[in-house]
Amino acid sequence: MTGKRWAYEDFEEGASLDLGSKRVSAEEIVEFASEFDFQPMHLDEEAGRNSILGGLSASGWHTCAMFMRMLCDAFLLESTCQGAPGVDQVKWARPVLAGDTLTGRCTVLGKRLSRSRPQLGFVSLRAELFNQRGERVFELENTAMFLTRAGAGA
Repeated sequence: MTGKRWAYEDFEEGASLDLGSKRVSAEEIVEFASEFDFQPMHLDEEAGRNSILGGLSASGWHTCAMFMRMLCDAFLLESTCQGAPGVDQVKWARPVLAGDTLTGRCTVLGKRLSRSRPQLGFVSLRAELFNQRGERVFELENTAMFLTRAGAGA
């Protein structure tokens, strides 16, 4: 659907949406952690190796931020998205280590139109990120709100 503005109607239950890939550098892990989550395993390679994480690892919140960027780049910025009422769950299944390459996908779990605002629809999604070995490192479930084509004036 490249080049198309995503609206509520474009999401089909069971569809899988590719989020592309992203290489994670040691520098960005330290930069994020220095400002937002300055635990030793996110700031120093040796501290990371000595932790249960096994190396310099991205904060879980950094992983969430990387996911959000991947989602925006994949389709969200070219959509009628009106935000989300919250996140139902987030899981950090494995550490994201310096040098990892993340790939992601979103699966449409379901959708429904708003009863009070018929120009608005709710799309339930499960997002997953995987490292270069195919191991799931992150999972998030939430519902996002998208305008219908008519609601967006398209």
